[in-house]
Amino acid sequence: MNLTVELAEQHEAHIIKNLYPLYLHDLSGHYGFTEGTVMNQHGIFEDDPEIRTLEQQYDAQNIWWEKPGILFPFLFKAGSVPAGFALIATPPHCAKGVDFFVNEFFVLQPFRGTGLAAQAALRVFERFAGVWELYTNPAAKNITGQKFWRKTVAGYTKGDYHEAVEETFDGTKMVFRFNNGNK
Repeated sequence: MNLTVELAEQHEAHIIKNLYPLYLHDLSGHYGFTEGTVMNQHGIFEDDPEIRTLEQQYDAQNIWWEKPGILFPFLFKAGSVPAGFALIATPPHCAKGVDFFVNEFFVLQPFRGTGLAAQAALRVFERFAGVWELYTNPAAKNITGQKFWRKTVAGYTKGDYHEAVEETFDGTKMVFRFNNGNK
């Protein structure tokens, strides 16, 4: 499978925006409707009751293309087909002492279990050197996500990383932190 991992240009923003509701739907599977992103009365996975359409939700995501050099929207493709995305933030959009934050990471169901997700994550990590941080849900419903990040980060760092359940700006999360600046 020919995987490409590239920054999404403005003319490709719609691809990530089209995948985003699928990502939020996946999150609802391990957070439920009481934690994390909830569905509003309009059928949109969104906390804001004023968001009535996917188009309105898309507009909120424009920030990823408005701050080049600070926010990095990566698009994954398997051949010519979109396979997922990663949204990477840098200061001031991450915690103190963190250079790169994996804000969102998503791979479509048909590509899971193929190695594509790990390969995509490693390619994103290789784009920037510094202190990285990412969160995942620590709940039992997300064992697959926890195992994925543990295996991927441990393999990438050769076991030199921090993992703990911690309080974050987004509630209690399993936090992975590592520094690839010395590679």
